[in-house]
Amino acid sequence: MTGERAAPQLTLGIRNYAATPPESWRHVLDQARAAEDAGLDRVFVSDHVVFGSDLSAYGDPGSGGRAGGRQPTGPDGDWLESLTVLASLAAVTSRLRLATNVLVAPLRPPVLLAKVAATIDALSGGRLELGVGIGWQEAEYRALGVDFARRGRLLDELLAACHELWTSPVAAFEGRHVRFADVHMMPKPVRAAGVPVWIGGSVKPAVARRIVRHGVGWIPWGVTAAEFAGALGEMRRLVEAEGGDFGGVQVAYPLANAFTSRGRVDYPAMFAGAAALAEQGVTDFRTLLRVPRRYDEARSMLDEMVREFADAVG
Repeated sequence: MTGERAAPQLTLGIRNYAATPPESWRHVLDQARAAEDAGLDRVFVSDHVVFGSDLSAYGDPGSGGRAGGRQPTGPDGDWLESLTVLASLAAVTSRLRLATNVLVAPLRPPVLLAKVAATIDALSGGRLELGVGIGWQEAEYRALGVDFARRGRLLDELLAACHELWTSPVAAFEGRHVRFADVHMMPKPVRAAGVPVWIGGSVKPAVARRIVRHGVGWIPWGVTAAEFAGALGEMRRLVEAEGGDFGGVQVAYPLANAFTSRGRVDYPAMFAGAAALAEQGVTDFRTLLRVPRRYDEARSMLDEMVREFADAVG
């Protein structure tokens, strides 16, 4: 399934992790409030449950990582559970879309994930968006008793099972890994089609199939700015080969940070290519810029960001 093409949107990644323990996590809530009041469209949080000691697979595309990538913390960093954070953000905002970028979905039991997501969606008034992927860390899968080698197939069944639970009055599903019959799960998500799902992943046929079958959007993984136009064209081809309409698929773009010689954020440089990318099909521009922890300081920074983005995309 696909979603409607959206006007260019601006999304802030809120750091639900820290290399060293902060005095308080209140800033996560304050940053979300500031993002909403400044007029951003969406916030996202990242996801990990546990870490093994060896994080080198994050930089290995063969394991699902990103070439040259480095984890933002060591294995002993603090990571708040992503869906719990979004439930908290729902309580302090009223308009902002709440997303994962990305949830390592196969780590969760599918029926429980469907219930948690539907609950957050109901409490937020239909603002939840699930960005999902398969992850890169085998130790995390082992710790949760999930087969790392089958994570792609597990994700496929999980998404189909969640859709069934979100949309059918009496749900039933029969897969190799997920099975249930004659079950009732209420309340349903606010939208009749269920919680919108964004598929995270590289340019591969399996990712294209998930977009066509389950996704409203694509979160590219491991694609550099120089490769992006080509990757977009190749994903369009793969989606259309699966019978999908890529024109209705929302596309996220990770903005690179840019700073002036005096250390100030260089918004014109950050947003320089945004208008052209929007013409190519990008609908959502995502930034992980560090935001001040205090509401008033965060609000001031984000007000400027929103103005500069509006000027850049026209």
